[in-house]
Amino acid sequence: MSIWGKLLGGVAGFVTGGPLGAVMGAALGHAADQGPGAGRIGPGAADLAALLGNKETLFAISVIVLSAKLAKADGPVQRSEIDAFKAMFRIPPQNLREVAQMFDEARRDAGGWETFAERLGEAFADNRAMLEDVLAALFYIARADGPITNGELRLLQGVHQRFGLDAAAWDRAKGSQAGAGGAAQRRVEEIDAYAVLGLPATATDEEVRLAWRKLMRENHPDGLAARGVPQEFVERATRKVADINAAWDR
Repeated sequence: MSIWGKLLGGVAGFVTGGPLGAVMGAALGHAADQGPGAGRIGPGAADLAALLGNKETLFAISVIVLSAKLAKADGPVQRSEIDAFKAMFRIPPQNLREVAQMFDEARRDAGGWETFAERLGEAFADNRAMLEDVLAALFYIARADGPITNGELRLLQGVHQRFGLDAAAWDRAKGSQAGAGGAAQRRVEEIDAYAVLGLPATATDEEVRLAWRKLMRENHPDGLAARGVPQEFVERATRKVADINAAWDR
């Protein structure tokens, strides 16, 4: 079962009532909270996922909210941005309506994304490779309707900071053209192999070797699966490892 099936399958048990039901209901667009901002997705949804102790739930909620807030950061959300989100995170057809409902609530305004980025960064602090892939996916969504705007750039920089990623990860994510679910990827032969490894062209052979070993350790699919990474990103890591090895070969 995909992360979306797990998330939405668990939602039914929480929308029936009580404090947790109120928070998740609001996250899904049900106006369960009658106070200010009722029906809006806020930090409570991220807190709920953290309370549940379920990293996949936190992941699913967070990537929906971050993607929607990013799409809204430069004005009205465009169909191309929604299509890019679907391409990046491969929403199963049977879950599209529920995910779309949460996305629509999140895109009402561009604010309130910080808590989700912080929670996601904390939950996967031991898995920088997955966080880098999420950042790369957000860059892909930001470019879907044209050049990245100042508003989008500020959000991306904030996500990068809250994920605790280094400058090399920013450069790789910014330069990535890779999409999930069959989206086109640049051939390693057509790009700078040093950039794939997060190094300048002046790097020594030893620096190249150490960078390759570090990236292989961080991105190895077996290691990611053991740390609770959603299957969609384990599959993406398999392709990324091939790019890393190709860069090392070059």
